[in-house]
Amino acid sequence: MTARRFRLSALIAISALPLVALAHGAQAQQAPAAAPAAQESAEGEKVLARVNGKPITERDLELALEELNDRLPALPESQKRDYVVGYLIDIRLGADAAEAAKLADTPEFARRLAYARDKVLVDQFLATAATEAATETEMRKLYDETIKSLQPEEEARARHILVADEDTAKKVVERLNKGEDFAVIAAELSKDPGSAKEGGDLGYFARDRMVPEFAEAAFKLEPGKVSAPVKSQFGWHVIKLEDKRQKPVPTFDEIKDQIRTFIVQRAQQDAVLKLRDQAKIERLDKPAGEPAAQGQNGTAPAANGAAPK
Repeated sequence: MTARRFRLSALIAISALPLVALAHGAQAQQAPAAAPAAQESAEGEKVLARVNGKPITERDLELALEELNDRLPALPESQKRDYVVGYLIDIRLGADAAEAAKLADTPEFARRLAYARDKVLVDQFLATAATEAATETEMRKLYDETIKSLQPEEEARARHILVADEDTAKKVVERLNKGEDFAVIAAELSKDPGSAKEGGDLGYFARDRMVPEFAEAAFKLEPGKVSAPVKSQFGWHVIKLEDKRQKPVPTFDEIKDQIRTFIVQRAQQDAVLKLRDQAKIERLDKPAGEPAAQGQNGTAPAANGAAPK
């Protein structure tokens, strides 16, 4: 399949992108013809291509990359750009053909254009609300408020050996009492595939991260001590406590992205709810007394699907 066929098929089903972009990438690796000197559009934007005299600009490319996003194949950046420029060329060719066929004059096109316009406008509106809300000052304020409300939490770091029955667990304890290395036995016998290869090490965890029986036994131990066999829903555990500590408070930089996401989602939902409160909305598609679909916390979902968790 050629890159050109791929781009055309992408107009029909964008999900096909990863399969055939490789063909386009292979062609891109061939020796290219000398590129013409860069030009600018009337708006001063860099022109990347022209289709029947109509420019495709750097900004057009940016918008297409933004829209396609993770649906694009994993390619080097230069090949990805080359592919998307070709995609935009095919879009322009198809649009010109539709114009020539008078498809832009149909009621169906007018409806779709109105919907697309509304969607772009609301996306821009919500993006503006997010930008205005997620300032450095507001993020640090939320961080400080959250940190103040955190209660001290104890964490333990432990190793364990998980076996199927009590007799095997008792034999493990006997071997440990004779001086055998806990990590070696864990790698040999433990049925927990995640920790066995790490010598049974579970890292640091809070009480609520583990099943009650395991957590109670682990947090009772002193560092360096080994438990008697402990039964849980997963089997029988032999636990060695390595350390205890107070859970460290995350720094602002460590959770900055999470804070921004929370503030953005909250701002966007608040903006939509405010609009709903100020508007007169009549739902004519529901029988009397039947509530409209609600989002989380009893509110309608935000227009872009970003409701706070």
